[in-house]
Amino acid sequence: MNTLIPTALVGSLPKPSWLAQPETLWSPWKLEGDALTEGKQDALRVAVQEQQRRGLDIISDGEQTRQHFVTTFIEHLDGVDFDRRETVRIRDRYDASVPTVVGAVSRQKPVFVDDVKYLRQQTDQPIKWALPGPMTMIDTLADRHYKSREKLAWEFATILNQEARELEAAGADIIQFDEPAFNVFFDELQDWGVATLERAAEGLRAETVVHICYGYGIKANTDWKATLGAEWRQYEASFPLLQQSTIDGVSLESRNSHVPLDILELIRGKKVMLGAIDVASDTIETPEQVAETLRDALEFVDADKLIASTNCGMAPLARDVARGKMSALSAGAALVREELSVRV
Repeated sequence: MNTLIPTALVGSLPKPSWLAQPETLWSPWKLEGDALTEGKQDALRVAVQEQQRRGLDIISDGEQTRQHFVTTFIEHLDGVDFDRRETVRIRDRYDASVPTVVGAVSRQKPVFVDDVKYLRQQTDQPIKWALPGPMTMIDTLADRHYKSREKLAWEFATILNQEARELEAAGADIIQFDEPAFNVFFDELQDWGVATLERAAEGLRAETVVHICYGYGIKANTDWKATLGAEWRQYEASFPLLQQSTIDGVSLESRNSHVPLDILELIRGKKVMLGAIDVASDTIETPEQVAETLRDALEFVDADKLIASTNCGMAPLARDVARGKMSALSAGAALVREELSVRV
């Protein structure tokens, strides 16, 4: 795409109240059967229209067709028992009841291809689709079969690659892999984390991006952030590895975080989706605040590699807040775009 500093969402938008409980993460569906299928498509179409109306350049589904960014994908795989649940520690931060891997994992058919085809029909703009990354998938399960996080990650990487190739064929221009676990498990990241991510992205012509964040604005995450000190340097573990990888771009959070922007030098040459919108606050940024975040990043990122985005998903926010934040993102990017064109 030719737009300088294009705008995009990282992940979710709030779901309409007729589809799921508002301002609630991972809320159950209010519809069933054919009505649910139709309701999800209606919500996806509304999400596209809202992104377009607010001036976003790269369009996503706002995750309207899935309940959870990881488990909705896993639900469609063989080898995982959702009735057999165990409590595990998610990203070393909080306990959650999760399904159990009881046999060899496999994918019998595409999971999101129909959704991507439907999204492709709604717009001529570039479209982006998010998949969970291998390490974050294994961190959201109890494993009673492989008994090796690495072995299971490689299995998931192969399955993700099958899915990603079909999503590309269905019209996805950008495939995003969500790997918040990269900010936590640094030994595994080095040993096999980036390698399994590259396996998931192998052979794709679509642009690839990995999203590494500090999580939704839920209490477990905000409490963890409060322990990280004046500077958050977790990205120093992943960025040098990703800079050498086949992944095209990296998505990170910046707005209202303590991430020092000079860390971006570590991925110079890669595309950078910079979080200029705080998803843990109801306060709507001003265009100038967004522009300031982007300007600061331009010291370390070439302008033609910078994409303005949100820190993470906005599912827990009120819809009017999410709409306001999208407008601010577009307006802030436009300010910087204008400044750069004058400079030229």
